[in-house]
Amino acid sequence: MTRTAIITGSTSGIGLGIAEAYAAEGYNIMLNGFGDADEIEATRAALDAKAAGTVAYHGADMTKPDQIADLVAQTEARFGAVDILVNNAGIQHVAPVEEFPLEKWDAIIAINMSSAFHTIRAALPGMKSRGFGRIINVASAHGLVASPYKSAYVTAKHGIIGLTKTIALEAAQHGVTVNAVCPGYVLTPLVEGQIPDTAKARGITEEEVKRDVLLAAQPTKEFVTVEQLGALCVFLAGEAAASMTGTALPVDGGWVAQ
Repeated sequence: MTRTAIITGSTSGIGLGIAEAYAAEGYNIMLNGFGDADEIEATRAALDAKAAGTVAYHGADMTKPDQIADLVAQTEARFGAVDILVNNAGIQHVAPVEEFPLEKWDAIIAINMSSAFHTIRAALPGMKSRGFGRIINVASAHGLVASPYKSAYVTAKHGIIGLTKTIALEAAQHGVTVNAVCPGYVLTPLVEGQIPDTAKARGITEEEVKRDVLLAAQPTKEFVTVEQLGALCVFLAGEAAASMTGTALPVDGGWVAQ
């Protein structure tokens, strides 16, 4: 039986890396995310060509609950089930709280936190009925510790860990596990995009942001890779992880050990 995975925010960065890891294991994949339509189709086609399963795409706006419900419904209709749900969609904005734009707060809370509630709410009944499901929420080291100028992001990621624990308890007797992965800094387009804002907010250069802000938090002094995160997500979807649920797993080069 071929399992099916939805990965939100998977047209680039961490989400695409996780999709590639699942595709290599033979899963059907439903990609999701923003971007240029031609580029997304090229990404989907390239992944589909080397995958044992089928790779499809749904363009749900993760701020819209009705579109999120349709993402789950269309995946179930096409593949028969949603076996693995990876909530990865995320955006970022960096600013002091007194200058934080209200629309940025609302968007970050909607995409980084509330969208996971909506996907879980839609996918969990089917998982329970089949007696199998794996929900993996991509949180962050910022779900466990805070940094200045990231009030919305830190709030959302802390909320994701609370949601993970709650749904893990609700689903514990139904063959469904729920875990959070908490990456440190990965040099993705999202992280690269926040470097200029962080430099401006702190009054330092972009290279100093990388050296003294981003990697300063990680004792290994190395960025986490998407391949490492993909491998962990594959493990969490397997039978060996069947007794792991309600956890928040740091992949952060030792950041939260300090």
